[in-house]
Amino acid sequence: MEILDGKKISNQIKEEIAVEVAQMKERGEKVPHLAAVLVGNDGASLTYVGSKVRSCKKIGFESTLIHLPEETTEEELLQHVAELNANSDIDGYIVQLPLPKHIDEEKVLMAVDPDKDVDGFHPTNFGKMALEMESFISATPFGIMELLRRYNVETEGKHTVVIGRSHIVGRPISILMSQKGKAANSTVTLTHSRTKDIAALTRQADIVVSALGVPNFLKADMVKDGVVIIDVGITRVPDESRERGYYITGDVDFENVSKKASYITPVPGGVGPMTIAMLLKNTLLARERHKEKRA
Repeated sequence: MEILDGKKISNQIKEEIAVEVAQMKERGEKVPHLAAVLVGNDGASLTYVGSKVRSCKKIGFESTLIHLPEETTEEELLQHVAELNANSDIDGYIVQLPLPKHIDEEKVLMAVDPDKDVDGFHPTNFGKMALEMESFISATPFGIMELLRRYNVETEGKHTVVIGRSHIVGRPISILMSQKGKAANSTVTLTHSRTKDIAALTRQADIVVSALGVPNFLKADMVKDGVVIIDVGITRVPDESRERGYYITGDVDFENVSKKASYITPVPGGVGPMTIAMLLKNTLLARERHKEKRA
């Protein structure tokens, strides 16, 4: 069994990007600029955005954090989005989800300029991704694909079972893994909450991607020997015996499933770090594309 070490690979990617940014500076070029919009004080969102800002600084990107109060109106947020769209200094930006309940997330995401949508959530980017056209791929699926590529995990002709059909992870990864190319060319079954007897499908799978958000859902008796496991789930489970008052776990019963797996991602330290690395990669791609358009 080999650990698919997302932390190690994400650090490699950041180092590669840092080299490119240093070369940009030497040539006197503008370096990539990533902005993040955060509404409210959700703990997980604050941690995630903070990690993005630190990563930008580490690799030489410029970064801007627009932190708005919880009571920000939808109209006010849309005004900030319009300003980011018009600001030529900003190469890419994200609107951190979830948004407060009084704001229509779909309306806000639709307002984002697809050319600056480094989260890859806009329908234009999703559609282009599905058609294998140049686009921004949602950072988590992008990170999964890169992890499989860098570990040379054999996917061609394999049966991949995806658990979860979200627009952010499940659906895009099911499309990507069925396309042509490295870390792809597999036969994909997409399962969800209405799928009957998921275990019957996962036992057939050569690769399982679980993005369900249910702690320890995937048990050892649900997979076959030699399976490749990609655990996207990340859940805080209350535990008063721990200093933080909780522990973090994934969708997979790691202790037991890892005994049968050929490759497996840990939680934390697997898919999570890759998500941030690929967001930075998308921002670098955005900078390069904007440069080409101006040339």
